[in-house]
Amino acid sequence: MRTANNLCADIGYLSINHVGEQLCGDHVEIVETDDGDSTVIVLADGLGSGVKANILSTLTSKIISTMLAEGLKLEDAVETVVETLPVCSLRGIAYSTFTVIRIANNERAEIIQYDNPRIVMLRDGKHHELTFNEIRISDKKIIKTETDIRENDVFFAFSDGVEHAGVGISYNFGWKRDDIIDFITTFSEIGFTAKTLATILLEETDRLYEGKPGDDATVCAVRIRKREQVNLIIGPPSNRDDCKRMMSLFFAKEGKHIVCGGTTSTIASNYLRRPLKPSLNFDDPDIPPTAELEGVELVTEGVVTINRVLEYAKDYLEDNKSFEKWCYKKDGASLIARMLFEDATDINFFVGKAINPAHQNSELPITFTIKMQLVKELAECLDKMGKRIKVSYF
Repeated sequence: MRTANNLCADIGYLSINHVGEQLCGDHVEIVETDDGDSTVIVLADGLGSGVKANILSTLTSKIISTMLAEGLKLEDAVETVVETLPVCSLRGIAYSTFTVIRIANNERAEIIQYDNPRIVMLRDGKHHELTFNEIRISDKKIIKTETDIRENDVFFAFSDGVEHAGVGISYNFGWKRDDIIDFITTFSEIGFTAKTLATILLEETDRLYEGKPGDDATVCAVRIRKREQVNLIIGPPSNRDDCKRMMSLFFAKEGKHIVCGGTTSTIASNYLRRPLKPSLNFDDPDIPPTAELEGVELVTEGVVTINRVLEYAKDYLEDNKSFEKWCYKKDGASLIARMLFEDATDINFFVGKAINPAHQNSELPITFTIKMQLVKELAECLDKMGKRIKVSYF
């Protein structure tokens, strides 16, 4: 997405299934329009639960997002879906409800909702009330609003399974909207990623259900933030004569710098002409300790540490259960995870292709191929998180 104002939308979502169901009846779809000027987020909630609801919500979100990505007007896309969706003869309601958010040029947000709970917007850590207009499309009530966006604005879209949390358990009539807003505002200004914000709200939802959700529940958070670049270098170049060039290009990049690997950190120390100060603190017994080097934000061991970061990244893209570990620990893998998952919007990898003689022992599980694969998979995971990724090999 083009970012003339240097802002971007950090988007994260998570779902829990109705107890006993393997598929979620909610679905979230995220697309960029062909011109790159807009990002469209669609959260659809299929009627009921299970396979049928999953199919309906998936179709609804994909139809809307695809049409918008092709340049159709938001109203036209919504009208197509509303007219297409059947109405349950028993309950008299549509087979799928939805929320659509379009972030245009990182300047304005356009929101259209059909029978989903109203979006919650926070600005400066406080609830910012949005004024919706009601329109009729094919005899169905649609609510719509537009608002300018600023840095640190946060939008929370959720399915009605969140508001139903605790019915007959913690609350008589479910989780009231005002209580949800109060809960959200307590942690919104800490600086968590959108995915972590969604995770915290959904974990509280699951707690209110006592771990047995009576409905599918989905939370999608959109956090408006400035772009921030992080650069990570791992491994020396295949040609020793390229060390200076590789380091020169790496340190010329704006943003934070992470150096991974013993040989790589020694080369960086020589290039910067500053001493490398190893630490003897094992914050995690399975992760080698970090080191200090003036001019570098973080120095860690290589393959073992990156492998743990990859595990965290894969979990982040699923149920994000590991965030309770990496969000506060001080070992190298947790520190890298926070910098890549939370701080960074743009990540540059500098990967040296030299073969480490220490890794050629047949009894060691580390090989050159494994290192390359780890970086490749980590870059793919970060791309799925919505980061801009560039990998350069030397």
